[in-house]
Amino acid sequence: MRYFLKTAALAAYVCLVSAGSAVAASKCYTPEEAAAEQGLRIHSELMVIGLNCQAMKFKDGTNLYLEYRKFTNEHSDLFSGYEATMMDYYKRQGISDPEAKLNTLRTQLANKISDSAVRMKPDRFCNSYAGRIFQAASMDRGTLATWASTIYPSHPVSQPICEQ
Repeated sequence: MRYFLKTAALAAYVCLVSAGSAVAASKCYTPEEAAAEQGLRIHSELMVIGLNCQAMKFKDGTNLYLEYRKFTNEHSDLFSGYEATMMDYYKRQGISDPEAKLNTLRTQLANKISDSAVRMKPDRFCNSYAGRIFQAASMDRGTLATWASTIYPSHPVSQPICEQ
């Protein structure tokens, strides 16, 4: 009986470790990792909008890049958390330089919306996208986190979501 219990316990342990290792080595994202990538996408898009549209004239003198910076400062802990989540993901994937990989992701995300800015005339781009900065700035932390955790077909994450 004692042998049976030890064998059963060992088998259960091996199954748990194997399952954990499979998820750890998997290229799929956990829901938290998907939200982190989406959160960084949102932040990168807002940066590009702020930079490209800072010369837009508003009656109250609003500078969109300064609004983006204010938004970033107010939510810096959230964005730092998203970066840490992605760094942990890259480390788990065996990436030798997770920080460089994170910087590459940020660049790719910013380039995606920058391409839209290039294809559109600046005034058309800003009229289409400037509102996103005001929208984001009006959100509380919970609403912003919910936005980041929502995966839209038009903005998919770069890895599939792991099966639960």
